Amino acid sequence: MVLSRRVARFNRRATNRVLGHVAPWLPGFGVLTHVGRRSGHRYRTPLNVFRTPDGYVVALTYGPDADWVKNVLAAGECELTTRGRTVRLRDPRVVHDESRRPMPLVVRQVLRLIDASHFLYLTEAD
Repeated sequence: MVLSRRVARFNRRATNRVLGHVAPWLPGFGVLTHVGRRSGHRYRTPLNVFRTPDGYVVALTYGPDADWVKNVLAAGECELTTRGRTVRLRDPRVVHDESRRPMPLVVRQVLRLIDASHFLYLTEAD
């Protein structure tokens, strides 16, 4: 199922504007800065992010075809501001994982309800 385009539009216009101001400091959230693959513009996308041993993982609740995902994959890098700290990330890769194992239990359950099983893994640059 993954979240609908209608929900995506609402989030882009309403939720993201609010979250964009607080997400850089909240645990489990961050703001991903990426460059548009066609426009060259810099975009900021608030997300739920989780730490991995070598970087971060994001559940792709709108699926792997979201524009921001395509932008990050095309550029091969991005920046993430989380918990007040900005890190450079590289080597983005989309992984399909029905177990949703990289997510905390509660998040896993929500992802199962919306049938989201794609994840974007990003490695922290040195």
